[in-house]
Amino acid sequence: MTLLSASEIDRRLQGSAWGHDANSIVRELTFADFAGAIAFVNRVAEVAETANHHPDLLVHGYNKVRIELSTHSDGGLTDADFALAEKIDALA
Repeated sequence: MTLLSASEIDRRLQGSAWGHDANSIVRELTFADFAGAIAFVNRVAEVAETANHHPDLLVHGYNKVRIELSTHSDGGLTDADFALAEKIDALA
């Protein structure tokens, strides 16, 4: 896949709940409890597996989930990251 330019990344992030952190886009969500956070992670896992594109997921503070998307094999951000981010947004 083709890596996206910094200006293209910035353009795609405008108005989005996602931020930019080094070579990743990131989003943090808060749930009512641990069970809600884990249920969300499981839904993300299903979508990611179907897309064959796997985010880094961190459950912390018992009810928070941090998602980091990057195309590791290409060393940065590609269309695949933003496509998966849209699918994750639909789950949130």
